[in-house]
Amino acid sequence: MSSSTTARTTRRRGLRVAAAALVATAGLTLTACSGADATGVKSEGSTGSSSAPESSGAGPSTGAQGTDAQPDNAKSGSGGGASSRAGSGGASSPRAGSGNGAAKGGGKGKFCRANELMMEAVDSSPDSDTGDVTVQMTNKGARTCSVTGFAGVDLKDADGTSAPVHRGGEQPRITNLKSGDTATFSISYTVDSSGDSLASPTNIIVTPPNETHSVSLKWPADALKLAGPYDEKIKVHPVGIAN
Repeated sequence: MSSSTTARTTRRRGLRVAAAALVATAGLTLTACSGADATGVKSEGSTGSSSAPESSGAGPSTGAQGTDAQPDNAKSGSGGGASSRAGSGGASSPRAGSGNGAAKGGGKGKFCRANELMMEAVDSSPDSDTGDVTVQMTNKGARTCSVTGFAGVDLKDADGTSAPVHRGGEQPRITNLKSGDTATFSISYTVDSSGDSLASPTNIIVTPPNETHSVSLKWPADALKLAGPYDEKIKVHPVGIAN
């Protein structure tokens, strides 16, 4: 073989080795780039994972604020309920016929119970034109108790019906009864002078002030004839100490 042929062969081998080296280098470079990209993706994924708890933490915080706000709203609602509850008190102001008409400031002592009082209804009309029945209440108990206010009164008629008696406009006074003391209240009404009235009361249903139990008393036999109907012209007046 000639020297020129040997030189060419040697040069070709050198080129092949160089080319193989370049290919290997390129492969390593691509692998390194891919590794860097994969590392970047993992890093972003890690960032996303760490941000998730922050969002989750924000959620409970918002919920907690909502929970804190709810009691405030509930309190407002309770306030409304309390107002409702005050309105209800106004609405439940004693109607005619009930026994809850105590005077302001008159409820300091314990009120007399119906079974502590001995009651009787008597005719107290001052003349033939003015109808008036007085109910006497004597404290037969051992303790001092109060009958301050309006007694509840219903009139029962001979036909079995009953009607509440409306209150007069007087201001009740504090009325405390020691054992053995007597208080009274009166029922005023228009007298029937025509003889045509169909009102024939037989009983007075009395509920002492601030009491829920009632006592049935006989309408006084000698009382003047009551002019019907049973309406607001018949009045019950507040309890007071007997003269």
